[in-house]
Amino acid sequence: MINYKHLHYFWVVAKEGSITRAAERLGVAIQTISGQLGLLERQLGKALFNSQGRGLVLSEAGRQALAYADQIFQLGEQLEEAMQRGTEEHTLRLRVGISDGIPKLLAYRLLSQVTAMPGDIRLICDEGEFENLLAELALHRLDVVLTDRAAPQGGNLKVFSTWLGDFPTGLFASPALIDGLGGDFPNNLERAPLLLPTRHNALRGRIDRWLEDRRLHPRIVGEFEDSALLTTFGRGGLGIFPAPVALSEQLANEYDARRIGELDGVSEQIYAISNERRIRHPAIELLCSAAPQVG
Repeated sequence: MINYKHLHYFWVVAKEGSITRAAERLGVAIQTISGQLGLLERQLGKALFNSQGRGLVLSEAGRQALAYADQIFQLGEQLEEAMQRGTEEHTLRLRVGISDGIPKLLAYRLLSQVTAMPGDIRLICDEGEFENLLAELALHRLDVVLTDRAAPQGGNLKVFSTWLGDFPTGLFASPALIDGLGGDFPNNLERAPLLLPTRHNALRGRIDRWLEDRRLHPRIVGEFEDSALLTTFGRGGLGIFPAPVALSEQLANEYDARRIGELDGVSEQIYAISNERRIRHPAIELLCSAAPQVG
Protein backbone atom coordinates (compact mmCIF):
# COMPACT_ATOMS: atom_id res chain seq x y z
CA MET A 1 0.00 0.00 0.00
CA ILE A 2 1.24 3.50 -0.88
CA ASN A 3 2.66 5.59 1.95
CA TYR A 4 0.57 8.77 1.68
CA LYS A 5 3.20 10.85 3.46
CA HIS A 6 5.65 9.95 0.68
CA LEU A 7 2.97 10.74 -1.89
CA HIS A 8 2.32 14.12 -0.25
CA TYR A 9 6.00 15.02 -0.42
CA PHE A 10 6.01 14.07 -4.11
CA TRP A 11 2.88 16.21 -4.67
CA VAL A 12 4.43 19.29 -3.05
CA VAL A 13 7.68 18.89 -5.01
CA ALA A 14 5.67 18.67 -8.24
CA LYS A 15 3.70 21.81 -7.33
CA GLU A 16 6.75 23.80 -6.25
CA GLY A 17 8.99 22.62 -9.08
CA SER A 18 11.98 21.85 -6.86
CA ILE A 19 12.93 19.88 -3.77
CA THR A 20 14.41 22.98 -2.15
CA ARG A 21 11.20 25.01 -2.38
CA ALA A 22 9.17 22.01 -1.25
CA ALA A 23 11.40 21.61 1.80
CA GLU A 24 10.91 25.30 2.68
CA ARG A 25 7.14 24.99 2.29
CA LEU A 26 6.93 21.83 4.40
CA GLY A 27 9.52 22.88 6.96
CA VAL A 28 11.61 19.74 6.62
CA ALA A 29 15.15 18.95 5.50
CA ILE A 30 15.96 18.58 1.81
CA GLN A 31 17.48 15.18 2.56
CA THR A 32 14.21 14.01 4.13
CA ILE A 33 12.22 14.80 0.99
CA SER A 34 14.87 13.29 -1.32
CA GLY A 35 14.93 10.12 0.72
CA GLN A 36 11.16 9.69 0.83
CA LEU A 37 10.83 10.44 -2.88
CA GLY A 38 13.33 7.66 -3.50
CA LEU A 39 11.26 5.27 -1.39
CA LEU A 40 8.10 6.16 -3.31
CA GLU A 41 9.83 5.66 -6.66
CA ARG A 42 11.13 2.26 -5.57
CA GLN A 43 7.67 1.24 -4.40
CA LEU A 44 6.09 2.31 -7.70
CA GLY A 45 8.95 0.95 -9.80
CA LYS A 46 9.12 4.16 -11.84
CA ALA A 47 11.16 7.38 -11.85
CA LEU A 48 8.79 10.27 -11.13
CA PHE A 49 11.14 13.10 -12.09
CA ASN A 50 13.81 13.78 -14.69
CA SER A 51 16.62 16.29 -14.21
CA GLN A 52 16.52 19.36 -16.44
CA GLY A 53 19.31 21.85 -15.86
CA ARG A 54 19.22 22.68 -12.17
CA GLY A 55 15.57 21.76 -11.83
CA LEU A 56 13.25 18.79 -12.06
CA VAL A 57 10.52 17.97 -14.56
CA LEU A 58 7.89 15.29 -14.24
CA SER A 59 8.45 12.05 -16.11
CA GLU A 60 5.55 10.36 -17.90
CA ALA A 61 4.99 8.20 -14.80
CA GLY A 62 5.24 11.35 -12.66
CA ARG A 63 2.50 13.09 -14.64
CA GLN A 64 0.23 10.08 -14.18
CA ALA A 65 1.00 9.91 -10.46
CA LEU A 66 0.37 13.65 -10.08
CA ALA A 67 -3.07 13.35 -11.68
CA TYR A 68 -4.07 10.82 -9.03
CA ALA A 69 -2.34 12.74 -6.22
CA ASP A 70 -4.25 15.89 -7.22
CA GLN A 71 -7.54 14.08 -6.83
CA ILE A 72 -6.51 12.48 -3.54
CA PHE A 73 -5.35 15.68 -1.85
CA GLN A 74 -8.13 17.83 -3.29
CA LEU A 75 -10.58 15.40 -1.72
CA GLY A 76 -8.61 15.65 1.52
CA GLU A 77 -8.90 19.45 1.47
CA GLN A 78 -12.62 19.21 0.75
CA LEU A 79 -13.05 16.75 3.63
CA GLU A 80 -11.24 19.09 6.00
CA GLU A 81 -13.37 22.07 4.90
CA ALA A 82 -16.56 20.03 5.27
CA MET A 83 -15.61 18.99 8.81
CA GLN A 84 -14.73 22.57 9.75
CA ARG A 85 -18.11 23.77 8.49
CA GLY A 86 -19.84 20.97 10.34
CA THR A 87 -21.72 19.97 7.19
CA GLU A 88 -21.58 17.32 4.51
CA GLU A 89 -21.64 19.87 1.71
CA HIS A 90 -19.20 19.09 -1.08
CA THR A 91 -17.19 22.00 -2.46
CA LEU A 92 -16.32 21.59 -6.12
CA ARG A 93 -13.26 23.62 -7.11
CA LEU A 94 -12.38 24.69 -10.62
CA ARG A 95 -8.99 26.34 -11.15
CA VAL A 96 -9.11 28.25 -14.43
CA GLY A 97 -6.32 29.97 -16.33
CA ILE A 98 -7.59 32.73 -18.61
CA SER A 99 -5.34 33.84 -21.45
CA ASP A 100 -4.82 37.60 -21.31
CA GLY A 101 -6.02 37.92 -24.92
CA ILE A 102 -9.49 36.53 -24.14
CA PRO A 103 -12.21 39.19 -23.69
CA LYS A 104 -12.99 39.12 -19.99
CA LEU A 105 -16.72 39.65 -20.49
CA LEU A 106 -16.72 36.60 -22.76
CA ALA A 107 -14.79 34.56 -20.19
CA TYR A 108 -17.36 35.60 -17.59
CA ARG A 109 -20.22 34.55 -19.84
CA LEU A 110 -18.65 31.14 -20.44
CA LEU A 111 -17.81 30.53 -16.79
CA SER A 112 -21.22 31.69 -15.58
CA GLN A 113 -22.45 28.29 -16.77
CA VAL A 114 -20.18 26.74 -14.15
CA THR A 115 -21.11 29.09 -11.31
CA ALA A 116 -24.78 28.26 -11.95
CA MET A 117 -24.16 24.57 -11.19
CA PRO A 118 -26.07 23.21 -8.21
CA GLY A 119 -24.09 22.75 -5.03
CA ASP A 120 -21.12 24.55 -3.55
CA ILE A 121 -18.83 25.80 -6.33
CA ARG A 122 -15.51 27.56 -5.82
CA LEU A 123 -14.03 29.21 -8.92
CA ILE A 124 -10.33 30.13 -8.78
CA CYS A 125 -9.15 32.21 -11.76
CA ASP A 126 -5.64 33.18 -12.85
CA GLU A 127 -4.74 35.32 -15.85
CA GLY A 128 -1.53 35.13 -17.86
CA GLU A 129 0.22 34.47 -21.14
CA PHE A 130 -0.62 31.36 -23.15
CA GLU A 131 2.71 29.56 -22.66
CA ASN A 132 2.83 30.27 -18.93
CA LEU A 133 -0.70 28.99 -18.42
CA LEU A 134 0.08 25.77 -20.30
CA ALA A 135 3.09 25.27 -18.03
CA GLU A 136 0.86 25.70 -14.96
CA LEU A 137 -1.63 23.24 -16.48
CA ALA A 138 1.14 20.69 -17.08
CA LEU A 139 2.07 20.96 -13.39
CA HIS A 140 -1.60 20.43 -12.47
CA ARG A 141 -1.82 23.82 -10.83
CA LEU A 142 -4.76 24.55 -13.14
CA ASP A 143 -7.68 22.36 -14.20
CA VAL A 144 -8.41 24.13 -17.49
CA VAL A 145 -7.11 27.01 -19.61
CA LEU A 146 -9.38 29.26 -21.69
CA THR A 147 -7.48 30.60 -24.68
CA ASP A 148 -7.75 31.74 -28.29
CA ARG A 149 -5.88 28.79 -29.84
CA ALA A 150 -5.59 25.04 -29.53
CA ALA A 151 -2.68 23.48 -27.70
CA PRO A 152 0.35 22.72 -29.91
CA GLN A 153 0.55 19.20 -31.26
CA GLY A 154 3.37 16.82 -30.43
CA GLY A 155 5.94 17.10 -27.69
CA ASN A 156 5.62 15.80 -24.15
CA LEU A 157 2.68 17.97 -23.14
CA LYS A 158 -0.23 15.60 -22.51
CA VAL A 159 -3.19 17.95 -22.83
CA PHE A 160 -6.18 18.13 -25.16
CA SER A 161 -8.12 21.04 -26.63
CA THR A 162 -11.88 21.42 -26.83
CA TRP A 163 -13.30 24.00 -29.23
CA LEU A 164 -15.84 26.14 -27.40
CA GLY A 165 -17.03 28.14 -30.40
CA ASP A 166 -16.53 30.99 -32.84
CA PHE A 167 -17.75 34.39 -31.67
CA PRO A 168 -18.19 36.91 -34.53
CA THR A 169 -16.22 40.11 -34.02
CA GLY A 170 -17.36 43.69 -34.41
CA LEU A 171 -15.79 47.12 -33.98
CA PHE A 172 -16.91 49.35 -31.12
CA ALA A 173 -16.20 52.91 -29.99
CA SER A 174 -17.32 55.62 -27.60
CA PRO A 175 -20.30 57.73 -28.77
CA ALA A 176 -18.10 60.84 -29.08
CA LEU A 177 -15.64 59.05 -31.35
CA ILE A 178 -18.43 57.61 -33.50
CA ASP A 179 -19.96 61.07 -33.97
CA GLY A 180 -16.65 62.33 -35.35
CA LEU A 181 -16.14 59.54 -37.87
CA GLY A 182 -18.61 60.42 -40.60
CA GLY A 183 -19.23 58.29 -43.69
CA ASP A 184 -20.45 54.72 -43.91
CA PHE A 185 -18.89 51.58 -42.47
CA PRO A 186 -16.33 50.27 -43.32
CA ASN A 187 -15.05 53.24 -45.38
CA ASN A 188 -15.18 55.44 -42.29
CA LEU A 189 -12.31 53.40 -40.86
CA GLU A 190 -9.82 55.03 -43.27
CA ARG A 191 -7.31 56.95 -41.10
CA ALA A 192 -9.56 56.44 -38.06
CA PRO A 193 -7.83 55.65 -34.73
CA LEU A 194 -7.83 51.90 -34.08
CA LEU A 195 -6.86 49.81 -31.04
CA LEU A 196 -5.77 46.23 -31.71
CA PRO A 197 -4.48 43.15 -29.89
CA THR A 198 -0.76 42.48 -30.26
CA ARG A 199 0.42 40.03 -32.89
CA HIS A 200 0.63 37.29 -30.23
CA ASN A 201 -3.17 37.17 -30.35
CA ALA A 202 -4.67 34.95 -33.07
CA LEU A 203 -7.45 37.51 -33.66
CA ARG A 204 -4.93 40.14 -34.76
CA GLY A 205 -3.99 38.31 -37.96
CA ARG A 206 -7.65 37.92 -38.93
CA ILE A 207 -8.33 41.63 -38.46
CA ASP A 208 -5.21 42.60 -40.42
CA ARG A 209 -6.31 40.42 -43.35
CA TRP A 210 -9.82 41.87 -43.22
CA LEU A 211 -8.44 45.41 -43.48
CA GLU A 212 -6.01 44.44 -46.25
CA ASP A 213 -8.77 42.79 -48.32
CA ARG A 214 -10.75 46.05 -48.20
CA ARG A 215 -7.68 48.27 -48.71
CA LEU A 216 -8.39 50.19 -45.54
CA HIS A 217 -5.64 52.01 -43.64
CA PRO A 218 -6.73 53.03 -40.13
CA ARG A 219 -4.24 54.64 -37.73
CA ILE A 220 -3.20 52.04 -35.19
CA VAL A 221 -2.84 54.10 -32.03
CA GLY A 222 -2.47 51.26 -29.53
CA GLU A 223 -1.65 47.54 -29.29
CA PHE A 224 -2.49 45.56 -26.17
CA GLU A 225 -1.61 42.12 -24.84
CA ASP A 226 -4.44 42.30 -22.32
CA SER A 227 -7.94 42.47 -23.80
CA ALA A 228 -9.36 44.14 -20.68
CA LEU A 229 -6.84 46.97 -21.01
CA LEU A 230 -7.66 47.33 -24.71
CA THR A 231 -11.38 47.65 -23.89
CA THR A 232 -10.66 50.17 -21.13
CA PHE A 233 -8.72 52.44 -23.49
CA GLY A 234 -11.46 52.05 -26.08
CA ARG A 235 -14.06 53.02 -23.52
CA GLY A 236 -12.04 56.14 -22.78
CA GLY A 237 -12.30 57.22 -26.43
CA LEU A 238 -8.70 56.61 -27.51
CA GLY A 239 -9.77 54.54 -30.50
CA ILE A 240 -12.07 52.02 -32.12
CA PHE A 241 -11.66 48.52 -30.69
CA PRO A 242 -12.69 44.93 -31.57
CA ALA A 243 -14.95 42.82 -29.37
CA PRO A 244 -17.36 39.90 -29.79
CA VAL A 245 -20.71 40.95 -31.27
CA ALA A 246 -22.40 38.78 -28.62
CA LEU A 247 -21.24 41.32 -26.02
CA SER A 248 -22.85 44.34 -27.75
CA GLU A 249 -25.49 44.82 -25.07
CA GLN A 250 -23.04 44.45 -22.20
CA LEU A 251 -20.54 46.83 -23.81
CA ALA A 252 -23.30 49.39 -24.30
CA ASN A 253 -24.61 49.09 -20.75
CA GLU A 254 -21.33 48.75 -18.86
CA TYR A 255 -18.86 50.64 -21.07
CA ASP A 256 -21.12 53.02 -23.01
CA ALA A 257 -19.51 51.67 -26.19
CA ARG A 258 -21.52 51.39 -29.42
CA ARG A 259 -21.01 48.99 -32.28
CA ILE A 260 -19.86 50.58 -35.54
CA GLY A 261 -20.10 47.44 -37.67
CA GLU A 262 -19.28 43.75 -37.90
CA LEU A 263 -16.07 42.33 -39.35
CA ASP A 264 -17.55 39.79 -41.76
CA GLY A 265 -15.74 36.47 -41.54
CA VAL A 266 -13.68 37.49 -38.48
CA SER A 267 -14.40 35.69 -35.23
CA GLU A 268 -12.92 35.13 -31.80
CA GLN A 269 -12.14 31.42 -31.45
CA ILE A 270 -12.15 30.07 -27.92
CA TYR A 271 -10.72 26.76 -26.70
CA ALA A 272 -10.66 24.98 -23.37
CA ILE A 273 -7.39 23.10 -22.79
CA SER A 274 -7.30 20.50 -20.04
CA ASN A 275 -5.17 17.59 -18.85
CA GLU A 276 -5.81 14.04 -19.97
CA ARG A 277 -7.39 12.31 -17.03
CA ARG A 278 -9.41 9.15 -16.60
CA ILE A 279 -12.00 11.05 -14.56
CA ARG A 280 -12.84 14.43 -16.07
CA HIS A 281 -13.81 17.39 -13.94
CA PRO A 282 -17.63 17.78 -13.97
CA ALA A 283 -17.36 21.57 -14.25
CA ILE A 284 -15.11 21.25 -17.31
CA GLU A 285 -17.60 18.83 -18.85
CA LEU A 286 -20.36 21.40 -18.32
CA LEU A 287 -18.22 24.23 -19.68
CA CYS A 288 -17.49 22.33 -22.88
CA SER A 289 -21.05 21.15 -23.42
CA ALA A 290 -22.72 24.49 -22.63
CA ALA A 291 -20.32 26.74 -24.57
CA PRO A 292 -22.13 26.45 -27.97
CA GLN A 293 -25.23 27.90 -26.28
CA VAL A 294 -23.33 31.03 -25.19
CA GLY A 295 -23.48 33.92 -27.61
